[in-house]
Amino acid sequence: MGYTGLARWINAPTTSIELIHQNIIRNHQGQYRGKWSLSIRSYRSTLSSIPGYQVHAERSMCTLTMNDNVFVLLEDPAAPMHSEYQQKAAELAQSQPGVALPPPAHYRHTFPTLSPPGALEQLLAQLRARWVSVRQSAGGASAASASAAATAATATTAVAAGGQKGQGTGQQLTVEGHVYAIGTDWLVRAGNVLLAGGAVKGMFLEAEYLPLPTMPTRANERGETDLQFLLSNLLLSVLPNVPDARIVAVTIGDAQWEEILWEEPDEDEQKAKPAQGGQDDDDDDDDDIYAKDGDLPAVRKGDWIGVERDRRSAFLIIGALKQEGLL
Repeated sequence: MGYTGLARWINAPTTSIELIHQNIIRNHQGQYRGKWSLSIRSYRSTLSSIPGYQVHAERSMCTLTMNDNVFVLLEDPAAPMHSEYQQKAAELAQSQPGVALPPPAHYRHTFPTLSPPGALEQLLAQLRARWVSVRQSAGGASAASASAAATAATATTAVAAGGQKGQGTGQQLTVEGHVYAIGTDWLVRAGNVLLAGGAVKGMFLEAEYLPLPTMPTRANERGETDLQFLLSNLLLSVLPNVPDARIVAVTIGDAQWEEILWEEPDEDEQKAKPAQGGQDDDDDDDDDIYAKDGDLPAVRKGDWIGVERDRRSAFLIIGALKQEGLL
C-alpha cells in the first residue's frame, strides 16, 4: 500500500462507473482486480433526553466499514481541540511555573479503529448507550421518541433498542464500485455513492501509488510536490470527458491530521532516539556504494501502509460526505 489521492465527482451520472471502466481498460491497459465496497453510517447522542442533564451540544459519530475494519469518528463540540489544550498548557506554564494544566477527559475528535464489523452495534446495545442513527427508519424514530417520554431507565433501554432497530434496516450510505490495477505501480478505485433508497449521489475516485508509503517532503516554490502532480494527472486521465463535470480534490493537511490523531510520542520511541544517536558513525559511509541489511528506511508512524492508509482514506471520505450534508 502506498500514498493515495482522493477525488470527488459530485455530479457524476449513473453511467460513470461504466465510463471509467472502459477508459481504464482501453486507454490505460488496466486490469480489473475486484469490488470496492464501503458502508457509512452516522449517529447522534441523546444525552439531552436524560431528565435534569444538560448538554451544550449533542455529540456526533460516523462509522465507515472498510474490509474487516470499522473506522469511527467521534466529535464532541463542547470538548477542546488538542492544539487548544497544548496552547493553554504552555501559556499556564509560562505565567505560573510549576503549575500544570490537567488534560481533559477527551478531545474534540476521537478516531478509533474497531474490528470486526458489527462489534460497535453490539457494544452500544450491551451498554445501552444513548446513540441513535441519524437517519433511521420511521419505526426506529418512533421508538426513540417514545423513550424520551418514559422514565430514565426505560428511556435508556428504548433508545438503545430504537437505535439498534434503525441499524437493522440497512446501511445509511454505501460506496459501490471496482478496483483496477494500472501497471505494477498504480491502483485505482472508483465507486458510486448510494443512498439507502438506491439514489446515486456522485462518486469517489481514488488513486494509490504503491512504491511510496508517504508524501515526499521536497516541494517547489508553491509548496507542491511532484507526486501531487502525478496523482492529479492520473485521476484526470482516468475520468471520462463529460461536460460540466464538478470534480474536487479531497485532501487534509499534516497539521489537521496530527490534530485528529493527537498521539503523544511513545516512551519506546523517546528511549530509542538517544540509542540511535550513539551509533557508530562508521556505519554511515557516503562512499559505500553497496547496499546492506540496515540500509532500508524504517517504517514510521504516519506512513500510508496497512490500516494507516485505510484510516486516512476513511477520514477523507467521511469529511467529504459531512461537508455535503449527506451524513
